[in-house]
Amino acid sequence: MAMEITFELSDDDLKYFRRLMMEARQKSAGLDEETIIENARNLLGLVWQSGTSDFIRERMSRLETLIGMVVDHSWGMDSEDREHVVEALSYFSEPQDLIPDDIPGLGYLDDAIMIEMVCRELKHEIQAYRDFCVYRAADSSRINQKSEQPDHSDWLEERRQQLHSRMRRRRNRGGGGHSPFSLF
Repeated sequence: MAMEITFELSDDDLKYFRRLMMEARQKSAGLDEETIIENARNLLGLVWQSGTSDFIRERMSRLETLIGMVVDHSWGMDSEDREHVVEALSYFSEPQDLIPDDIPGLGYLDDAIMIEMVCRELKHEIQAYRDFCVYRAADSSRINQKSEQPDHSDWLEERRQQLHSRMRRRRNRGGGGHSPFSLF
């Protein structure tokens, strides 16, 4: 029998989670990007092996997208955008976070909440990356159908640049970068 539970985070709750993110970033300051990414991948592996809820699994799948944005060399994030994503991933380097990950049923709840917050902060970056992946898949399909290698890399590079530009415009719309309660 399934049961649905919903809750709302107040502004104070959100401030608390932002503080946790800042503390996680400070704790992981000595870690290199590769280690932070590996820690996030390890967390994903543990989640997929666990019997955790669909709510948590669905949010953790978004973590895969965040990792992809950083490791996908074709996407080519600039250093500032890349730094924001790596900083977001740093929270997932600490297994003894707000709710220790080894607590059955609840251990990944704080991670799921943090992913939700991070995805809201990085929504333009995530959407642009997902669109890029769709373009790349369409480009691969187009090349396979033609059995030739025309200027596909130029076409894809042009799309990538357009998506990066769109991402920055959307993010900066309204006179600022990230939101006033930014995690970054």
